[in-house]
Amino acid sequence: MMYYSRLRMLGTVGICLLGLLLCLPNALNRPMPSLPWRQIHLGLDLRGGSYLLLRIDLQSLTAARLQSLEDNARRTLLDKGLGYRDFQRDAASARLTFLPRDTGEREADIAALSDMPRAVPGEFSVQTGADGRIAVVLSHDAMVQRGRDAIGQSIEIVRRRIDATGAIDPSITRQGDDRIAVELPGISDPERIKALLGTTARMTFQLVGESGSGTTMLPMVNNPEQQLPISNHVDADGADLTNAGAVIDQQSGQWAVTLTFDRVGAAEFGALTRANVGKRFAIVLDNKVIEAPVVQSPITTGTGQITGSFTAQQATDLALLLRAGALPAPLAVIEQRSIGPSLGADSIRAGAISLAVGFVLVVIFMALFYGRFGLYADIALLANLILMMAILSLFEATLTLPGMAGILLTLGMAVDANILINERIREEVKRGRGPLQAMQVGFERATGTVIDSNATAFLAHVMLFVFGAGPVRNFALTITIGIATTLFTTLVLSRLLMVRWYANTRPQTLPV
Repeated sequence: MMYYSRLRMLGTVGICLLGLLLCLPNALNRPMPSLPWRQIHLGLDLRGGSYLLLRIDLQSLTAARLQSLEDNARRTLLDKGLGYRDFQRDAASARLTFLPRDTGEREADIAALSDMPRAVPGEFSVQTGADGRIAVVLSHDAMVQRGRDAIGQSIEIVRRRIDATGAIDPSITRQGDDRIAVELPGISDPERIKALLGTTARMTFQLVGESGSGTTMLPMVNNPEQQLPISNHVDADGADLTNAGAVIDQQSGQWAVTLTFDRVGAAEFGALTRANVGKRFAIVLDNKVIEAPVVQSPITTGTGQITGSFTAQQATDLALLLRAGALPAPLAVIEQRSIGPSLGADSIRAGAISLAVGFVLVVIFMALFYGRFGLYADIALLANLILMMAILSLFEATLTLPGMAGILLTLGMAVDANILINERIREEVKRGRGPLQAMQVGFERATGTVIDSNATAFLAHVMLFVFGAGPVRNFALTITIGIATTLFTTLVLSRLLMVRWYANTRPQTLPV
């Protein structure tokens, strides 16, 4: 137990030196661009920045699904030669209702609608009411699942939009059933990002019709007072875009947005323009008409261009939104907080001071109470801190103020382990054992206790990390890493230092 082979000794020292090497990027500038340079990133409370809490509009998600079901229901009934009257959608009750053309067609209508494809099994049911209307009712479980999927999809789209702005180290997490928390370190004025996240960016291509049934009056983007009657039927969808970019139009010299469709989108867009030469079709973004050109000739190349008196920033942001994809439902900012860089610097200073003071007090305590072995414990404690920072740097983790508190608490836990070992050795000395035997028995009896206590703490903080959120996760992360490094430095490094000291000096008594 008290013997260290040369290979084991070199491995222990090598791990400590590797940890020191991984910590260097946090204190030095990168010497070469091609050199891997992993650093610890500072969180919002340390660096300053902005916090946004977004809520997804689940009712609009239901309304969109009802609109899709209405289009499918109309098409299904017409394909089977069945008629209908007075379609109505009610997002609050998640139902679509209509009157059959003739009461004799009621059973045929129900049978036809029951065979419509469902996004998930049991998504909707077809019912009849006392007022003679037929209802297509969305199931609660299906809408809950759709809401969960929408949150996951929204988080990914929000991440793509924020990454495209160049924001560094954003944190995007889910909160509850309908909320997304966004932390933007270093960004004190998030107005542009708020505008990007508040835009659903669902682009559709629909024909301009005549006022009346089957159309909706939509405002123009550049002139909200001017409205056009837009057909409710979506002829092509921006979801089929593969790329979008901001360019300067060669003819007008103004900024424009180029579009590239995938195979399905190119076919739909080609069919739309081929069947409607000489007619106007509208490019609609979030229920606002960007432009409504006349189809001069079929567009079958799968590419197009949008002009609309854009500024450079507007064209760039629109292209960014289209590349990132449309949100499944609108997001609303329900909470916003900003932390200035000076407050973040104060937090860093306070955290660093508390960490330094705590470390110095522990070092003094161990040296006074346990002498040489206390100094070895202090060396192990310093190595513990270096290894923690090295692992955080390796994974480019984000450090917050609770994370710094977790590091300080970890050092306290590491001291507990060293105290337990030294006290065990002291007890064996009092029982009359020789130096080598006292060290060996003391380590053997303390090791099981140290491992058991740290293992339970490790499991508790893993659960805290899995089920926690935000600052709680950062606190749990630093302690979880610290427990692993504590076991190494306490049971391996400090023992190595004692063994090498004993092998070199062969003392008659132990300095405990």
